[in-house]
Amino acid sequence: MQHQKFLSSTLPSTTSTYRQNAGGKKQKKKWSKGKVKDKAQHAVILDKTTSEKLYKDVQSYRLVTIATLVDRMKINGSLARQALADLEEKGIIKPVVTHSKMKVYTRAVGSS
Repeated sequence: MQHQKFLSSTLPSTTSTYRQNAGGKKQKKKWSKGKVKDKAQHAVILDKTTSEKLYKDVQSYRLVTIATLVDRMKINGSLARQALADLEEKGIIKPVVTHSKMKVYTRAVGSS
């Protein structure tokens, strides 16, 4: 009995040891929101100024695709497709690659 009393009095309690060694409560991970890209406001109808700019500037482009028209003219993709078809019909641009997924055009050389 004395032996048990001796052991219990000299050894520290385990619960107080854990409390001393335990750090603060872990914070919850804050997930980043990611980069927010501004929504582009592209024209859906070809107005007069954009139309004039389109016919004037496209003649100087070496490579004409839907993406280049969308990027440079700030027009909608469907509007760019219609504009390319119209420009090809008028002979301002000529097709290089005509695939259902990607149409690549270049300026028509020697046309005025």
